[in-house]
Amino acid sequence: MKQTDSAPAESLLISHQLARFASNLRYEDIPAPVIARAKLHILDSLGVALASSTEDFAPRVLASIASLAGPGAYPVIGFADKLPIRDAVLVNGAMVHGIDFDDTHAAGVLHASSSALPMALAAVQSTGGNGKDLLLAYLIAIEAGSRIAMAAKSGFHLNGFHPTGMVAPFGAVLGIGRLWGLTKAQMAHAQGAVLSMASGSFEFLEDGAWNKRLHPGWAVGAALTACAVAKGGFIGATKAYEGRHGLYNVYLGRKETGDLSACTAGLGETWEMLNVSLKPYPVCHYNHAFLDAALALRKAHDIRVEDIDSIVAAIGKDQIGIVCEPEANKRRPQNPYDARFSLHFALAAALVRGRFTMDEIDTAVMADRRVQELSDRTRYVIDPDSTFPRHYGGKLEIHMKDGRVLRHAEPINRGSRENPLSSDDIIAKFHTTASRALPRERVELAVARTLALGSSDSPLSLFDAINPPQTH
Repeated sequence: MKQTDSAPAESLLISHQLARFASNLRYEDIPAPVIARAKLHILDSLGVALASSTEDFAPRVLASIASLAGPGAYPVIGFADKLPIRDAVLVNGAMVHGIDFDDTHAAGVLHASSSALPMALAAVQSTGGNGKDLLLAYLIAIEAGSRIAMAAKSGFHLNGFHPTGMVAPFGAVLGIGRLWGLTKAQMAHAQGAVLSMASGSFEFLEDGAWNKRLHPGWAVGAALTACAVAKGGFIGATKAYEGRHGLYNVYLGRKETGDLSACTAGLGETWEMLNVSLKPYPVCHYNHAFLDAALALRKAHDIRVEDIDSIVAAIGKDQIGIVCEPEANKRRPQNPYDARFSLHFALAAALVRGRFTMDEIDTAVMADRRVQELSDRTRYVIDPDSTFPRHYGGKLEIHMKDGRVLRHAEPINRGSRENPLSSDDIIAKFHTTASRALPRERVELAVARTLALGSSDSPLSLFDAINPPQTH
């Protein structure tokens, strides 16, 4: 991060380069495959949010925020309630991210859509925009946010910070700024202002706390605030990224681990939207390759749980702190949210039940004696060949009591660009998630309206498909 020591020319400041990108990008400049992929990710995010709306945490979060905020004009996904704009994005972010089934930009370890979609929905409503505006704002946030996250080279999460909380405010500022008509200078000031609002701790991993659920929406609320004050003439920090106390020096601990050039490399030419991975399982992305391996071995060898002696998972060293440690906690998650970040529990539950769906994230499964005993016989080792964060791969060994050692490796996690879910897979996942909240006919209506974004002038008709009517 050599730019830290001397002030770069204004034209080279990252905030100015990102502001130019956000200001100049036209919908017509975006390749058709990128638009098509964006629609599928929006669909996936809406489905996850609808599934979240049926979980215990959702009405609690909504009721708490509503009691503070009062009524407003902005819808909450899955509910009839409407809130003021900053409160709506807070709750919508929690809905998209709340069951950890939302997409992830692998290299940035960023939950990209959990902030980009609530931001785009709110920004387009606030301006009376159309479907093309929604997709434009969404993609600006995805492209900028992914690059800002990549530049940390996994350093945020290694230092105990949730990258989504740290990075999403900046991408959201750019998406909002574009739709609100901020000048390039105002967008630069908004990035400087939101620097003071970027936050997100990984302490939730110690006890399954709900903090992380608030990070994406909080980021968008901060971005709305920063854009509002910047449009009103507020002066933000000049070097939000490169500065002595900028994003990278502060949150990476002034270690020479970041690559600031990644923040702007390939803007408008290389589309990071295509590098955002979708989740086939409702748990931390780091567990996915292992779940595929476990289920493949179970099927291929007709494994009976009582015949397993032990399980050994080989995982990248920088992933261990999220899903493997502390092992006592990972073997006995304290609640269903905690279970989403336990490799030990995921493997045990999958092998016992022969599947891993939203129904496996359940206190009854967590209390199952067979799951607990198998979790106790699960351990991890460091995989020296791991390509994390490019891929979230994994190697699995199942040691049988008869002496056999069954092995399976998944070097590239399913749902990534190199091992993608098909359009049919994504739509099928939406049917699974959305049907927890909606009848079939409304699920199909939501699919049709989402995939028609860009050709329809009323993107907020999405809410007519997915939300119950508001009562007065």
